[in-house]
Amino acid sequence: MKADRAQVTRLLKTARGQLDGILKMVEEDRYCLEISTQLMAAQSILKKANRLVLAAHMDSCVREAVESGDPGEKLEELALLLEKLAD
Repeated sequence: MKADRAQVTRLLKTARGQLDGILKMVEEDRYCLEISTQLMAAQSILKKANRLVLAAHMDSCVREAVESGDPGEKLEELALLLEKLAD
């Protein structure tokens, strides 16, 4: 992985902590909107981590493929990923 490991790790650990907290909220039968708010916060952190990973991928792996003159495979991978993100 070419992304800043420390930053991605910190974000993922934060999201894991939030998920643990959300599970506790569910077990405690907390108010639905409080749980939903926390779920959205966890999703936001995961999206940020994903953006960092994808940006690093484009800056390294895709750039190398383009510079080598054979970007086809990497561009196909990105196209498939974008389809998944749209779902």
